[in-house]
Amino acid sequence: MTARAASLDARNRRVALYAALVVAAMVGLAFASAPLYRLFCEATGFDGTTGRAATAPGAVAGQVGVRFDANIDQRLAWRFEPEQERVVVKPGAKTQIFYSATNLTARVTTGQAVFNVTPTQAGKYFSKIACFCFSEQTLKPGEHVRMPVVFFVDPKLRTDPDTRDIDEITLSYTFYPVETPASAR
Repeated sequence: MTARAASLDARNRRVALYAALVVAAMVGLAFASAPLYRLFCEATGFDGTTGRAATAPGAVAGQVGVRFDANIDQRLAWRFEPEQERVVVKPGAKTQIFYSATNLTARVTTGQAVFNVTPTQAGKYFSKIACFCFSEQTLKPGEHVRMPVVFFVDPKLRTDPDTRDIDEITLSYTFYPVETPASAR
């Protein structure tokens, strides 16, 4: 093998190695994109994503209306609704409300709720301490359950120029069926 051929062979191996590294990085990024996006949304409140908190900071002067919305994917035969349509809260105050769900089928079904807040810029100031949406919900045939949501509206809502004029926030949930593998049935 000539020196020129050896040099060309070494360059080809280097290019192949770089291409393999790029492919591996792209596959890794594809698997990490959903968790990274979720973390980004929780940190920034992007697209109405709410935060999670352990405790509420404590009530301050003022008030904000919070409206509750409930939706169900057509593939899930449940009745799902908030027990109250609206509350008025003090920013920073811990508040508990309830949603109720009823399985309308003659079989056990499992659902998972996804949520968002509108207006979307208020999402980063809406934090949940406890929520049924943090885990899957399994209901027996005809079962009716009350599901709590414990939340607070961060007082910083009133100091942010993008949100200080918001007087009402809507917390919306949509329940989707959780598909179980055929082997688990």
